[in-house]
Amino acid sequence: MPKLVNDIETAAAEIEELRTVSSAPTTEARTLERALGTQIRLLRRRQDLSVSDLATAASISLGMLSKIENGQISPSLTTVQSLANALSVPISSLFESVEERQDCSFVPAGRGVHIERRGTKAGHNYQLLGHLSRGDVVVEPYLITLDERATPHTSFSHSGVELIHMLEGDLKYRHGSETFHLKPGDTMMFDSGAQHGPEELVQLPMRYLSIIIYPRNHS
Repeated sequence: MPKLVNDIETAAAEIEELRTVSSAPTTEARTLERALGTQIRLLRRRQDLSVSDLATAASISLGMLSKIENGQISPSLTTVQSLANALSVPISSLFESVEERQDCSFVPAGRGVHIERRGTKAGHNYQLLGHLSRGDVVVEPYLITLDERATPHTSFSHSGVELIHMLEGDLKYRHGSETFHLKPGDTMMFDSGAQHGPEELVQLPMRYLSIIIYPRNHS
């Protein structure tokens, strides 16, 4: 029995380590309940209804509605239906804010969208690997290929941060006043407000992953 307990504790520790490998904040508990409550409160206020008005119309207690709006309980489907009827909205509209969090993008190999950007005419091929339409930040993942026509281009500059991971070839990449020699497996991350770009194309063809991140209100 002690060995079994130790194995369980070890497994639990490994799971906890996986959960905390990123410094990103965890999602709040009762995410669904909080999202549902927030949406109900929003719809109620849009219709200029008090908590008492909606509770009476939905035939539920004032205390229960207050707990629902604060995400403290999981209401039954019957209660949710009653609230939707009282608000004169389809039941699906109460879960709209939950659905907005489920944005996802999948791009099969070789099917990324080709994008025209500065440097494209100089043999720099940009393939967009994914796109999300919601969220606080914009993330643009590109697979960049430099072919035989490629020429150095070190005057790129834009808001946000950028991560480059070298996949193939040999490249000297300038960022501000510094130059970095990138070979397959190398990664650099930098403030993309400073001028940057390929300074010396040592070995062609070359491919690298470029991920650009910036606040959505700058898009």
